[in-house]
Amino acid sequence: MERVSPSRERSPRVKLLLVVAVALVDADHRVLIAQRPEGKALAGLWEFPGGKVEPGERPEETLIRELQEELGIVTKEACLAPLTFASHAYPDFHLLMPLYICRRWEGFVHAREHQALKWVRPTALREYPMPPADEPLISALIDTLS
Repeated sequence: MERVSPSRERSPRVKLLLVVAVALVDADHRVLIAQRPEGKALAGLWEFPGGKVEPGERPEETLIRELQEELGIVTKEACLAPLTFASHAYPDFHLLMPLYICRRWEGFVHAREHQALKWVRPTALREYPMPPADEPLISALIDTLS
């Protein structure tokens, strides 16, 4: 019987999806969450705003674009600070999601794509059902904002 060395042992290839998210923090230290609309995967769950990183796009560029498209606000790269990340295996793909924190933007937040938006205290985030990849990010936000 041939023994396979760990370096030769390979798991099946899985699609890696890079998605970037942001914790928008207002003057009262509340964090914005958005509810996924009906018709989308994980509909009804709450998440941090963001989106898929397009080919040739940097995560910060993605956030600037997504915040404008989803929430109607404008921010600058200098206002986006990396905080933590999530790595989660879904059945059909593996999600890698950096989470940034942003305290400065121009304009007023309003829902352009999501069903609902809520400003929530970090310690209350666990009261809202979130996708499995988002849940581990809550601890970092509580530690940072408390």
